Amino acid sequence: AERAGAAAPGLAAGRAEPHWGLAVRDALVEAGGPEMFFPVVDRDVVWSDLAPRLYRQAAAAQWDPWTAVPWDTPFTLPDEVEAAVVQVMTYLVENEQAALVVPARLLVQVHPHFREVLQLLAVQAADEARHVEVFTRRALLKGDVMGTSSVGGRASLTTLLAEPDFSLAAFLLSVLGEGSFLSLLSFLERHAPDPVTRRVSHLVRHDEARHVAFGVGHLEHRAKADPRLRGRLRAAVERRHDALTGTAGLNQDVFDALVLLAAGSWAPEAIARGWQAVQRLQADMDEGRRHRLARLGFPDDEAAELSLLHTRNFM
Repeated sequence: AERAGAAAPGLAAGRAEPHWGLAVRDALVEAGGPEMFFPVVDRDVVWSDLAPRLYRQAAAAQWDPWTAVPWDTPFTLPDEVEAAVVQVMTYLVENEQAALVVPARLLVQVHPHFREVLQLLAVQAADEARHVEVFTRRALLKGDVMGTSSVGGRASLTTLLAEPDFSLAAFLLSVLGEGSFLSLLSFLERHAPDPVTRRVSHLVRHDEARHVAFGVGHLEHRAKADPRLRGRLRAAVERRHDALTGTAGLNQDVFDALVLLAAGSWAPEAIARGWQAVQRLQADMDEGRRHRLARLGFPDDEAAELSLLHTRNFM
Protein backbone atom coordinates (compact mmCIF):
# COMPACT_ATOMS: atom_id res chain seq x y z
CA ALA A 1 0.00 0.00 0.00
CA GLU A 2 1.07 3.59 -0.52
CA ARG A 3 -0.10 7.06 0.44
CA ALA A 4 -1.89 9.00 -2.31
CA GLY A 5 -0.13 12.29 -1.74
CA ALA A 6 -1.03 14.37 1.33
CA ALA A 7 -4.32 15.95 2.38
CA ALA A 8 -3.29 19.61 2.35
CA PRO A 9 -3.78 21.32 -1.03
CA GLY A 10 -0.17 22.45 -1.11
CA LEU A 11 1.02 18.87 -0.63
CA ALA A 12 -0.86 17.27 -3.51
CA ALA A 13 1.34 14.87 -5.43
CA GLY A 14 3.24 16.15 -8.43
CA ARG A 15 1.73 13.34 -10.45
CA ALA A 16 -1.47 11.37 -9.79
CA GLU A 17 -1.10 7.66 -10.47
CA PRO A 18 -3.73 5.78 -12.51
CA HIS A 19 -4.01 3.00 -9.88
CA TRP A 20 -5.03 5.57 -7.25
CA GLY A 21 -8.31 5.86 -9.10
CA LEU A 22 -10.89 7.65 -6.94
CA ALA A 23 -8.94 7.20 -3.72
CA VAL A 24 -9.06 10.22 -1.44
CA ARG A 25 -5.86 12.26 -1.32
CA ASP A 26 -3.71 11.08 1.63
CA ALA A 27 -5.53 7.74 1.76
CA LEU A 28 -3.49 4.55 2.18
CA VAL A 29 -4.16 2.90 -1.18
CA GLU A 30 -4.01 -0.88 -1.39
CA ALA A 31 -2.00 -2.33 -4.25
CA GLY A 32 -3.97 -3.75 -7.16
CA GLY A 33 -7.44 -2.78 -8.21
CA PRO A 34 -8.63 -1.05 -11.39
CA GLU A 35 -6.71 1.78 -12.99
CA MET A 36 -8.49 4.95 -14.09
CA PHE A 37 -6.99 7.05 -16.84
CA PHE A 38 -7.38 10.82 -16.94
CA PRO A 39 -5.65 12.98 -19.58
CA VAL A 40 -4.41 15.47 -16.95
CA VAL A 41 -2.39 13.82 -14.14
CA ASP A 42 0.48 16.29 -13.65
CA ARG A 43 -0.01 18.88 -10.92
CA ASP A 44 1.67 21.73 -12.80
CA VAL A 45 -0.59 21.25 -15.82
CA VAL A 46 -3.71 22.14 -13.83
CA TRP A 47 -2.81 23.69 -10.49
CA SER A 48 -3.14 27.16 -9.01
CA ASP A 49 -2.56 27.97 -5.36
CA LEU A 50 -5.62 30.22 -5.66
CA ALA A 51 -7.94 27.27 -6.38
CA PRO A 52 -8.92 26.38 -2.77
CA ARG A 53 -9.63 30.01 -1.83
CA LEU A 54 -11.49 30.76 -5.07
CA TYR A 55 -13.63 27.67 -4.59
CA ARG A 56 -14.61 28.78 -1.07
CA GLN A 57 -15.46 32.24 -2.38
CA ALA A 58 -17.45 30.80 -5.28
CA ALA A 59 -19.41 28.41 -3.07
CA ALA A 60 -20.27 31.23 -0.66
CA ALA A 61 -21.23 33.66 -3.45
CA GLN A 62 -23.80 31.53 -5.28
CA TRP A 63 -27.00 33.46 -6.00
CA ASP A 64 -30.51 32.40 -6.91
CA PRO A 65 -31.66 33.78 -10.30
CA TRP A 66 -35.27 33.85 -9.06
CA THR A 67 -34.62 36.00 -6.01
CA ALA A 68 -31.43 37.96 -6.73
CA VAL A 69 -32.88 39.79 -9.76
CA PRO A 70 -35.88 42.20 -9.52
CA TRP A 71 -37.80 40.57 -12.36
CA ASP A 72 -41.11 42.15 -11.33
CA THR A 73 -39.84 45.73 -11.30
CA PRO A 74 -42.12 47.69 -13.68
CA PHE A 75 -40.40 49.49 -16.55
CA THR A 76 -41.12 50.35 -20.17
CA LEU A 77 -38.49 50.99 -22.82
CA PRO A 78 -38.83 52.38 -26.35
CA ASP A 79 -39.23 49.51 -28.79
CA GLU A 80 -35.85 50.09 -30.42
CA VAL A 81 -34.05 50.15 -27.04
CA GLU A 82 -35.78 46.95 -25.91
CA ALA A 83 -34.78 45.34 -29.22
CA ALA A 84 -31.18 46.38 -28.56
CA VAL A 85 -31.29 44.76 -25.12
CA VAL A 86 -32.69 41.55 -26.65
CA GLN A 87 -29.92 41.49 -29.24
CA VAL A 88 -27.18 41.95 -26.65
CA MET A 89 -28.75 39.29 -24.41
CA THR A 90 -28.89 36.86 -27.34
CA TYR A 91 -25.19 37.46 -27.96
CA LEU A 92 -24.39 36.97 -24.27
CA VAL A 93 -26.30 33.69 -24.07
CA GLU A 94 -24.39 32.34 -27.06
CA ASN A 95 -21.06 33.25 -25.47
CA GLU A 96 -22.02 31.95 -22.05
CA GLN A 97 -22.98 28.61 -23.56
CA ALA A 98 -19.43 28.30 -24.88
CA ALA A 99 -18.12 29.36 -21.48
CA LEU A 100 -20.24 26.58 -19.92
CA VAL A 101 -19.03 23.81 -22.25
CA VAL A 102 -15.30 24.58 -21.95
CA PRO A 103 -14.88 24.19 -18.14
CA ALA A 104 -17.22 21.19 -18.18
CA ARG A 105 -15.00 19.57 -20.81
CA LEU A 106 -11.83 20.44 -18.90
CA LEU A 107 -13.24 19.11 -15.64
CA VAL A 108 -13.57 15.53 -16.88
CA GLN A 109 -9.93 15.54 -18.03
CA VAL A 110 -8.48 16.18 -14.56
CA HIS A 111 -7.51 13.43 -12.12
CA PRO A 112 -9.67 13.78 -8.96
CA HIS A 113 -6.49 13.88 -6.86
CA PHE A 114 -6.54 17.60 -7.66
CA ARG A 115 -10.01 17.95 -6.22
CA GLU A 116 -9.87 21.71 -5.54
CA VAL A 117 -9.51 22.36 -9.26
CA LEU A 118 -12.39 20.00 -10.05
CA GLN A 119 -14.57 21.72 -7.46
CA LEU A 120 -13.75 25.14 -8.85
CA LEU A 121 -14.41 24.10 -12.45
CA ALA A 122 -17.71 22.53 -11.38
CA VAL A 123 -18.84 25.78 -9.73
CA GLN A 124 -17.62 27.73 -12.77
CA ALA A 125 -19.81 25.57 -15.00
CA ALA A 126 -22.74 26.14 -12.61
CA ASP A 127 -22.06 29.90 -12.79
CA GLU A 128 -22.26 29.82 -16.58
CA ALA A 129 -25.46 27.77 -16.54
CA ARG A 130 -26.98 30.45 -14.31
CA HIS A 131 -25.75 33.20 -16.64
CA VAL A 132 -27.41 31.47 -19.59
CA GLU A 133 -30.64 31.40 -17.59
CA VAL A 134 -30.71 35.06 -16.54
CA PHE A 135 -29.65 36.45 -19.91
CA THR A 136 -32.28 34.33 -21.67
CA ARG A 137 -34.93 35.38 -19.20
CA ARG A 138 -34.08 39.07 -19.64
CA ALA A 139 -34.19 38.71 -23.43
CA LEU A 140 -37.70 37.25 -23.26
CA LEU A 141 -38.97 39.43 -20.42
CA LYS A 142 -40.98 41.74 -22.69
CA GLY A 143 -41.40 39.56 -25.78
CA ASP A 144 -41.00 36.07 -27.18
CA VAL A 145 -38.29 36.37 -29.87
CA MET A 146 -34.51 36.31 -29.49
CA GLY A 147 -32.06 38.34 -31.60
CA THR A 148 -29.72 37.26 -34.40
CA SER A 149 -26.76 34.88 -34.29
CA SER A 150 -23.93 35.54 -36.73
CA VAL A 151 -21.77 32.98 -38.50
CA GLY A 152 -18.64 34.86 -37.43
CA GLY A 153 -19.67 34.81 -33.79
CA ARG A 154 -20.34 31.09 -33.79
CA ALA A 155 -17.10 30.42 -35.64
CA SER A 156 -15.17 32.36 -33.03
CA LEU A 157 -16.73 30.40 -30.17
CA THR A 158 -16.17 27.08 -31.95
CA THR A 159 -12.41 27.69 -31.88
CA LEU A 160 -12.61 27.81 -28.07
CA LEU A 161 -14.25 24.42 -27.93
CA ALA A 162 -11.70 22.96 -30.34
CA GLU A 163 -8.66 23.68 -28.09
CA PRO A 164 -7.80 20.38 -26.32
CA ASP A 165 -4.96 21.58 -24.06
CA PHE A 166 -6.02 22.52 -20.51
CA SER A 167 -3.78 25.58 -20.13
CA LEU A 168 -4.33 26.90 -23.65
CA ALA A 169 -8.11 26.54 -23.32
CA ALA A 170 -8.01 28.36 -19.96
CA PHE A 171 -5.89 31.08 -21.54
CA LEU A 172 -8.14 31.67 -24.53
CA LEU A 173 -11.38 31.48 -22.56
CA SER A 174 -10.67 32.95 -19.14
CA VAL A 175 -7.71 35.28 -19.60
CA LEU A 176 -8.53 36.76 -23.01
CA GLY A 177 -12.24 36.07 -23.54
CA GLU A 178 -13.81 36.37 -20.10
CA GLY A 179 -11.26 39.06 -19.28
CA SER A 180 -12.67 41.12 -22.15
CA PHE A 181 -16.19 40.34 -20.95
CA LEU A 182 -15.44 41.98 -17.60
CA SER A 183 -15.21 45.28 -19.49
CA LEU A 184 -18.36 44.49 -21.48
CA LEU A 185 -20.38 43.68 -18.36
CA SER A 186 -19.20 46.87 -16.67
CA PHE A 187 -20.30 48.76 -19.79
CA LEU A 188 -23.74 47.12 -19.69
CA GLU A 189 -24.17 47.79 -15.98
CA ARG A 190 -23.26 51.45 -16.53
CA HIS A 191 -25.49 51.95 -19.59
CA ALA A 192 -28.33 49.55 -18.74
CA PRO A 193 -31.69 51.14 -19.60
CA ASP A 194 -33.59 49.16 -16.97
CA PRO A 195 -33.02 47.73 -13.47
CA VAL A 196 -33.16 44.08 -14.55
CA THR A 197 -30.41 44.44 -17.15
CA ARG A 198 -28.33 46.41 -14.66
CA ARG A 199 -28.68 43.78 -11.95
CA VAL A 200 -27.90 40.73 -14.08
CA SER A 201 -24.83 42.48 -15.54
CA HIS A 202 -23.61 43.24 -12.02
CA LEU A 203 -24.13 39.71 -10.71
CA VAL A 204 -22.55 38.02 -13.72
CA ARG A 205 -19.52 40.32 -13.65
CA HIS A 206 -18.66 39.23 -10.11
CA ASP A 207 -18.79 35.56 -11.14
CA GLU A 208 -16.66 36.16 -14.22
CA ALA A 209 -14.01 37.95 -12.16
CA ARG A 210 -13.37 34.67 -10.28
CA HIS A 211 -13.06 32.76 -13.53
CA VAL A 212 -10.48 35.23 -14.81
CA ALA A 213 -8.58 35.10 -11.51
CA PHE A 214 -8.26 31.31 -11.71
CA GLY A 215 -7.13 31.42 -15.35
CA VAL A 216 -4.43 34.00 -14.62
CA GLY A 217 -3.35 32.26 -11.41
CA HIS A 218 -3.09 28.87 -13.11
CA LEU A 219 -1.04 30.23 -16.00
CA GLU A 220 1.28 32.13 -13.66
CA HIS A 221 1.90 28.84 -11.81
CA ARG A 222 2.49 26.87 -14.98
CA ALA A 223 4.75 29.51 -16.53
CA LYS A 224 7.11 29.14 -13.58
CA ALA A 225 7.30 25.38 -14.17
CA ASP A 226 7.44 25.54 -17.97
CA PRO A 227 9.48 28.36 -19.54
CA ARG A 228 8.19 27.36 -22.99
CA LEU A 229 4.58 28.09 -22.06
CA ARG A 230 4.55 31.69 -23.29
CA GLY A 231 5.56 30.55 -26.76
CA ARG A 232 2.69 28.08 -26.79
CA LEU A 233 0.27 30.76 -25.61
CA ARG A 234 1.37 33.07 -28.38
CA ALA A 235 0.99 30.28 -30.95
CA ALA A 236 -2.55 29.58 -29.69
CA VAL A 237 -3.56 33.22 -30.20
CA GLU A 238 -2.02 33.28 -33.68
CA ARG A 239 -3.70 29.98 -34.65
CA ARG A 240 -7.07 31.26 -33.56
CA HIS A 241 -6.56 34.56 -35.38
CA ASP A 242 -5.61 32.78 -38.59
CA ALA A 243 -8.61 30.45 -38.31
CA LEU A 244 -10.95 33.45 -38.06
CA THR A 245 -9.38 35.65 -40.73
CA GLY A 246 -12.25 35.04 -43.13
CA THR A 247 -15.01 35.87 -40.62
CA ALA A 248 -16.67 39.22 -40.07
CA GLY A 249 -15.91 39.45 -36.35
CA LEU A 250 -18.45 41.05 -34.02
CA ASN A 251 -22.04 40.79 -35.22
CA GLN A 252 -22.97 44.21 -36.65
CA ASP A 253 -26.35 43.96 -34.92
CA VAL A 254 -24.56 43.56 -31.57
CA PHE A 255 -22.29 46.53 -32.25
CA ASP A 256 -25.25 48.71 -33.21
CA ALA A 257 -27.18 47.54 -30.14
CA LEU A 258 -24.30 48.48 -27.83
CA VAL A 259 -24.14 51.92 -29.45
CA LEU A 260 -27.88 52.42 -28.98
CA LEU A 261 -27.81 51.28 -25.34
CA ALA A 262 -25.07 53.79 -24.58
CA ALA A 263 -26.91 56.46 -26.59
CA GLY A 264 -30.39 55.89 -25.19
CA SER A 265 -32.10 57.16 -28.35
CA TRP A 266 -31.68 57.58 -32.12
CA ALA A 267 -30.97 61.32 -31.81
CA PRO A 268 -27.80 62.02 -33.84
CA GLU A 269 -25.96 63.63 -30.93
CA ALA A 270 -26.91 60.70 -28.67
CA ILE A 271 -25.73 58.16 -31.26
CA ALA A 272 -22.42 60.03 -31.48
CA ARG A 273 -22.00 59.67 -27.71
CA GLY A 274 -22.96 56.01 -27.88
CA TRP A 275 -20.45 55.33 -30.63
CA GLN A 276 -17.71 57.00 -28.60
CA ALA A 277 -18.68 54.92 -25.58
CA VAL A 278 -18.31 51.69 -27.56
CA GLN A 279 -14.90 52.84 -28.81
CA ARG A 280 -13.87 53.40 -25.18
CA LEU A 281 -15.22 49.95 -24.33
CA GLN A 282 -12.99 48.35 -26.95
CA ALA A 283 -10.01 50.37 -25.69
CA ASP A 284 -10.75 49.20 -22.12
CA MET A 285 -10.87 45.60 -23.31
CA ASP A 286 -7.52 46.00 -25.04
CA GLU A 287 -5.95 47.59 -21.95
CA GLY A 288 -7.24 44.79 -19.73
CA ARG A 289 -5.90 42.08 -22.04
CA ARG A 290 -2.49 43.75 -22.22
CA HIS A 291 -2.36 44.02 -18.43
CA ARG A 292 -3.15 40.33 -17.94
CA LEU A 293 -0.66 39.31 -20.64
CA ALA A 294 2.00 41.38 -18.88
CA ARG A 295 1.26 39.50 -15.65
CA LEU A 296 2.03 36.30 -17.53
CA GLY A 297 5.46 37.66 -18.44
CA PHE A 298 4.91 39.02 -21.95
CA PRO A 299 6.87 42.22 -22.73
CA ASP A 300 4.68 45.27 -23.30
CA ASP A 301 5.13 45.30 -27.08
CA GLU A 302 4.31 41.59 -27.41
CA ALA A 303 1.32 41.93 -25.09
CA ALA A 304 -0.02 44.77 -27.23
CA GLU A 305 0.47 42.73 -30.40
CA LEU A 306 -1.27 39.65 -29.01
CA SER A 307 -4.15 41.73 -27.67
CA LEU A 308 -4.79 43.09 -31.15
CA LEU A 309 -4.89 39.54 -32.52
CA HIS A 310 -7.67 38.58 -30.11
CA THR A 311 -10.98 37.84 -31.81
CA ARG A 312 -13.16 40.84 -32.64
CA ASN A 313 -16.07 38.85 -31.23
CA PHE A 314 -14.67 39.75 -27.74
CA MET A 315 -14.96 36.22 -26.30
